[in-house]
Amino acid sequence: QVQLVESGGGLVQPGDSLRLSCVASGFSFMNTVMNWYRQAPGKERDWVAGIDVAHGIASVADSVQGRFSISSDNRKKTVYLEMSNLKSADTAVYYCNVLLGGDDHWGQGTQVTVSS
Repeated sequence: QVQLVESGGGLVQPGDSLRLSCVASGFSFMNTVMNWYRQAPGKERDWVAGIDVAHGIASVADSVQGRFSISSDNRKKTVYLEMSNLKSADTAVYYCNVLLGGDDHWGQGTQVTVSS
């Protein structure tokens, strides 16, 4: 059974940093591309970052380039999203995602709120 469990969200102030974690289980972590998405209230879910776990090749959306980075700890089967210089526009529920056999799998999400 595929499971993705996110953690690390919270209420922070503009300019703060935060690290989200996603622990994966139930599939071969090394043979996947792991992704982070986010969904702000009233908006569509948008892709934020992805990493080819086996090769360590990562990419991030233009909107967060230079502020967010994605990494993985293959031994812990965990993918991280490091976020810095957070802005109010980054307020959203952040979801971990993996595409397996044509099916999208999602975690429950973790809320990030950036507010002064």
